[in-house]
Amino acid sequence: MKKVLIVDDDPNIIELLTLYFEKEDFQVLSCTNGLDATPLFQKENPDVVILDLMLPGKDGYDICRDLRKLSNVPILMVTARSDTLDKVVGLELGADDYIQKPFEPKELIARVKAVLRRTEAQSAGPGEQAQQEIVIYDGLKIDKGQYTVEINGQSIEMPPKELELFYFLASHPNRVFTREQLLGSVWGYDFFGESRTVDVHVKRIREKIEDHGGSKTWQIKTVWGVGYKFETA
Repeated sequence: MKKVLIVDDDPNIIELLTLYFEKEDFQVLSCTNGLDATPLFQKENPDVVILDLMLPGKDGYDICRDLRKLSNVPILMVTARSDTLDKVVGLELGADDYIQKPFEPKELIARVKAVLRRTEAQSAGPGEQAQQEIVIYDGLKIDKGQYTVEINGQSIEMPPKELELFYFLASHPNRVFTREQLLGSVWGYDFFGESRTVDVHVKRIREKIEDHGGSKTWQIKTVWGVGYKFETA
């Protein structure tokens, strides 16, 4: 039985989602105060987290940041505002998906199942295959099996989706991908987000490359009007 942790200050939403998730054979954990979220997560080790942004005690951004230091567990952020900045910041902090209030519980559950399928697919597979999921260029090593990135000998912290996008591009050098192709290949074709998601992640990856020296022999290049490619000299 999968565990879902719902962090929301509205008891009515928690009660409604609990009914829906329990019908889908999930064990539901919940809290209404942001200060309780991380301790409950550490105690119960849920498989997925539904995280509201506006919370008493501690907001969803800080909680997401805390959880990402502890785990790569899927996080779906919930926001009552339509401001794109909320979504962008959430994705930059490592959220896997987001949904705007009001939402249909069935859609939320579909998103949860989708992100769990992707997580299970990534963690499954023989150890030998995982060991082969490595790309190496001048000063760069991306190990998808171990979820590690090194640039010029320095270990770089990257949320799972940043690393997976970086690995995907680097494993197909000089090939141009549209944003839609990248969403399908990295996030999965059942991802409910928008192409802006790709732009946010590429921006963050580039910042980390620049912060650690990068290389003149490779770069993530924007192909205007099309998408992105990992260009090598």
